[in-house]
Amino acid sequence: MSLVRLRTFMEVYRQRSISGAARALNLTQPAVSQHISGLEVAIGRPLFERQPQGVLPTPAAEDLAADIGNSLDTAESALASARARSMDVSGTLQIIGHADFMADKLAGELLPLLESGIRVHMHTGDGPLVTQMVVEGHCDLGITAHPVTDSRLKGEVIFRDKVLAVASPGVASRLNASADFATDLLREPLLAYNLELSLIDHWLEKNRISYQTLLPAMVGQDLRGQRSLLVQGFGWSVMPQFLCQQQIEQGELVALHAPVGDTEIRYNLVWLASALRQPRVAHARQTLVWRLNRAE
Repeated sequence: MSLVRLRTFMEVYRQRSISGAARALNLTQPAVSQHISGLEVAIGRPLFERQPQGVLPTPAAEDLAADIGNSLDTAESALASARARSMDVSGTLQIIGHADFMADKLAGELLPLLESGIRVHMHTGDGPLVTQMVVEGHCDLGITAHPVTDSRLKGEVIFRDKVLAVASPGVASRLNASADFATDLLREPLLAYNLELSLIDHWLEKNRISYQTLLPAMVGQDLRGQRSLLVQGFGWSVMPQFLCQQQIEQGELVALHAPVGDTEIRYNLVWLASALRQPRVAHARQTLVWRLNRAE
């Protein structure tokens, strides 16, 4: 079975669509269908059932995909990275991720890419938007703190950090000395990333602090805004340590005493498997994975 046919099969399997695979592979739909037919002849079993909207993998296709696993992506990534070392990788790389992470963590790791001639366009958005922009091909790479659940995407954890509840020294002193920490904490104004209380709900749950309703005084999808208000003595919030460590060291913020313990956040780099066939994207992915893992 040729690599071309296996690559085509995996793209159709991920996309659940002949036309979607054709677009991703830059092939015509008849060419994709021909590769799939050739593979079906080779193994002697049908791989997909044609549906009004796309295709449905057969048990034979599920078995073949499981046998291939990530080996095809690994091989293609290695080949693309090798090509990148001997080719001109100049061009534009589109990256999308959480605004505070992009500014405080990612930007400082872009120098090798910029020096190699790659132009970088940084876009900001929350987890669902990151997934959408990468799946639709508007961005080459995405960075999200949300788990990767879309089967069309590949992902790798590139940064882990402790998540702390923090407040100004005055607010923290009052709360840390409270005889009823949970009740007094929930009475303080809360600054949150969103109304779903991302990060906050996990911290409260781990520390066995229950609540019926918790309406934030301020919501904003850039935790640096919350940090500025906290430093001025207003309210409390929960954020990754890298966003508040400097302020803690300078005495502008204080970590609240977690009754049970603090939580953790994981940032994932995500991409379409087919995108790694572009040497520029493969080179950027490899560089960022190495540099951000090293920076933990």
